[in-house]
Amino acid sequence: MSDSESENRPVQAAPRPRRGGGPFGGMQGPAEKAINFGPSAKRLMRRLRPEWFGIIWVFLFAIASVTLSVIGPKLLGEGTNLIFEGVISKKLPAGVTQDQIIQGLRSQGKDSYADLLSGMHLHPGHGIDFKALSFVLLLVLSLYVLSSIFGWLQAYILNDVVQKTVFRLREDVEAKVHRLPLSYFDKTPRGELLSRVTNDIDNISQSLQQTLSQVVSSILMVVGVIVMMFITSPLLTVIALVTIPLTAAITMVIAKRSQKMFAAQWKHTGELNAQIEENFTGHAIVKVFGRQREVTKVFDDKNDELFKASFGGQFVSGIIMPSMMFVGNLVYVLIAVVGGLQVAGGAMRLGDIQAFIQYSRQFTQPLAQLGSMANLLQSGVASAERVFAVLDAEDQSLDFEPAESPKSSKGLLEFENVNFSYDPENPLIENINLTAKPGHTIAIVGPTGAGKTTLVNLIMRFYELNSGRITLDGVDIAKMTRDDLRSRIGMVLQDTWLFGGTIRENIAYSKPDASDDEIIEAATATYVDRFVRTLPDGYDTVLDDEASNVSAGEKQLLTIARAFLAKPSVLILDEATSSVDTRTEVLVQHAMAALRSDRTSFVIAHRLSTIRDADLILVMEHGTIVEQGTHTELLKVNGAYARLYQAQFAGPVLDENELVGEA
Repeated sequence: MSDSESENRPVQAAPRPRRGGGPFGGMQGPAEKAINFGPSAKRLMRRLRPEWFGIIWVFLFAIASVTLSVIGPKLLGEGTNLIFEGVISKKLPAGVTQDQIIQGLRSQGKDSYADLLSGMHLHPGHGIDFKALSFVLLLVLSLYVLSSIFGWLQAYILNDVVQKTVFRLREDVEAKVHRLPLSYFDKTPRGELLSRVTNDIDNISQSLQQTLSQVVSSILMVVGVIVMMFITSPLLTVIALVTIPLTAAITMVIAKRSQKMFAAQWKHTGELNAQIEENFTGHAIVKVFGRQREVTKVFDDKNDELFKASFGGQFVSGIIMPSMMFVGNLVYVLIAVVGGLQVAGGAMRLGDIQAFIQYSRQFTQPLAQLGSMANLLQSGVASAERVFAVLDAEDQSLDFEPAESPKSSKGLLEFENVNFSYDPENPLIENINLTAKPGHTIAIVGPTGAGKTTLVNLIMRFYELNSGRITLDGVDIAKMTRDDLRSRIGMVLQDTWLFGGTIRENIAYSKPDASDDEIIEAATATYVDRFVRTLPDGYDTVLDDEASNVSAGEKQLLTIARAFLAKPSVLILDEATSSVDTRTEVLVQHAMAALRSDRTSFVIAHRLSTIRDADLILVMEHGTIVEQGTHTELLKVNGAYARLYQAQFAGPVLDENELVGEA
């Protein structure tokens, strides 16, 4: 896919205007294809591999916890047998055996009562064996306490595993963002990208934390309970196992429907974040043009789409748990009936049927938990796929190996047959040859869309050339590392960017190890010092995130001071003085003249008064240099530059048709 900058990007059909080169243009349409759940889930699980040692301990503690937990009902059943059989034994005459009592009952025609007693371990004439009962109860208590301790250790280690995994994922995304080419940010709304690297990663963390623990414990619990049920009663176990294919079928049918809704939920979340961030950033413009109603309508539409997707996904996936509980209750009733008949017939002891009923509840509960975890797992995998889409985006081209570096830092910049286009079908920069000598100021002028900003972006290697080459001090910039190249270039854009921090920190951003004297020297040279000293905290004044506590002109002066502090060999000023007043602009021009000694300067300017003293003025139209020379030489030629100059300083001497013809 081709990339382009704001002034050359093709017009896109959209329900609202986009800010050229900004983060919110070209809102993407709804994705028709549902998330590819299987591969994304496997890929997410593979990210746990570095924590394999901790995962092993998670499984060991889970096995220990579940094993002790499933033994408990069997022992409690034995305690029930001691109580029930002790009560029955107390009512029987002493001095006879259990077999004699059963034979006597059968001889009296009481076969049902005889069958009931035949399944018990009776001691006629004796009561409850409280010593044995106390031992069983203490043993059960000990097992449950140990099971809880192992369960806590499992949860603690699993939390460490998940958080380390998410920590690495955040690191990978952060590193990836720095490897992405500028074209990626041209195409991706800022709010959408922020949603992926914040909301989606947080959702992955919560999903892994809640589901992994439940999934591991539930699966082990199902296996352990099945084993104990077979030991207790194979017949009742077969009845209980009927629920597995039934619950699996219900879960698959419901999960398939809810997955599409969860994928749509997180897509709409990203779009809504992009819309909100854009409206907050441009709040003043919205107010100025009275577009609150339209903005509110777009928000309501996006919010409604998010509501429908979220409600639908949660509702559909929420059906899983009640469905599992319904199936479990049916099986519970069936087991109680059949088990009661087994006890009455002497095939099972009362404590065994009690234990089996407990196991049946333990069996259906983890299945229901697995079903309830489906919505969390689906939501987490949907977020993971969105994050993986960022990680899978194409990186900018690798630096040349072995990299070359200029031996000097004079700032000699040469263009040799340079060609570049965002779209192969629409050439932009064509066959440009140019030499910028050290200490010279090169001004670039021309109508909007002429390719001025593109030209300086090529110097910074924000985009790669189609053909030709650009050399800095005799070295092809394509063979230099980007860090080396950009460390030699200072760039000041029309759109100022300052971060939340002190003025001192903002100026020192280009040179973190700069001393206070160096910072003040750069600030003084760019006339920042004069307004900073009027502030209560001076250079320690804290700027908020939008730097709203300084004026637009002062912000631009701070960015100029930041560039000057680095003392680069090449300066690029893209309308860098557009927000300062005329008097300040004159002062900055004087500062630039003093600081650009032995440095090459590229100045993009629409106000031609700022570049009269440039050593070379390039006039660009449609990506081509149509004229070049000094201010005086170009006025004498009476060509494109002269028309621009006259349009700016000689009043409205050109009619609309002439201006359109120029563009």
